[in-house]
Amino acid sequence: MKKKIALLTGGTTGEWVVSVKSAATIAQNLDADKFDVYKIMLTQQGWFYEPADSVKIEVDRNDFSINLKGKKVKFEGVFIAIHGSPGEDGKLQGYFDMLGIPYTTCDALTSAVTMNKGYTKAIVDGIAELNIAKSAQIFKGTPYSLEQIKKTLKVPYFVKPNNGGSSIGMSKVNHPDDLQAAIDRAFKEDSQILIEEFISGREFTIGVVKLDGEITVLPATEVETAKEFFDFEAKYTPGVATETTPAPIRKETLERVTQIVKNVYLKLNCRGVVRIDFILNGDEGDFYFIEINTIPGQTATSFIPQQVAAAGMKLNDFYTKLIRETIG
Repeated sequence: MKKKIALLTGGTTGEWVVSVKSAATIAQNLDADKFDVYKIMLTQQGWFYEPADSVKIEVDRNDFSINLKGKKVKFEGVFIAIHGSPGEDGKLQGYFDMLGIPYTTCDALTSAVTMNKGYTKAIVDGIAELNIAKSAQIFKGTPYSLEQIKKTLKVPYFVKPNNGGSSIGMSKVNHPDDLQAAIDRAFKEDSQILIEEFISGREFTIGVVKLDGEITVLPATEVETAKEFFDFEAKYTPGVATETTPAPIRKETLERVTQIVKNVYLKLNCRGVVRIDFILNGDEGDFYFIEINTIPGQTATSFIPQQVAAAGMKLNDFYTKLIRETIG
């Protein structure tokens, strides 16, 4: 019997555009012999299934079912492909937990905590050989001292929304006088902000996933961009960034990185596929944790599909194993 899987896409943030592209890649690569896939679009207006041959059908949120030609369709699992809220911040995970429907991502608590960059860093701090940039966390509506921040942290700074994704609302500040403007910009995206010291070095991203009961680390990608940092444009505009998969890293460095990211996966109680961004400073020196993405992009040009290919796997097999591991 084929498993009925709901592929959930859309969302309520600026990242919904990426979610729709991710869902298209996933839909193309889910094994039609093993899964009956129903793509569900979640928007501010509602949750809908949009069959190709008829008008869209609203989802019954009491039990996450749809009524198709007079028959109730319930799902055995959900492939969540929503970046940002409510797919990545634990809200949907909590909803599915209450309904007893399994899903492909980290659980509600891990999803909620890892959306907050500051809290995540506090948890992973202490993992062997993992370093964290010095930072300050500020909250909208709570007094903060600009002068104190400037005294404590060295320029340049990165100013980023604590719960954002895709580098939306993020700035690199090269002069202390520009800090306030960067804070104001970030506060348009979020009520909490992280201000971090800039770490120079090579930037990488690496997928980690549990498959066949084993934590598997995918080949790393090195990201180089002529821009000040890897922002939204660099992430989603072809040619703006150079991405090399697998990254040219020495074997012993890769072994160290592999152990660190496995420990991050375990410490944060991850499940499904996650992506960890990090910097190696100097000559493949200290590992600096940047952030973790618990619903990484799956668009045709995204890192995870690149890394799966570099590992010698087909996306079809990868998604099948991912569903078996998380949904059963």
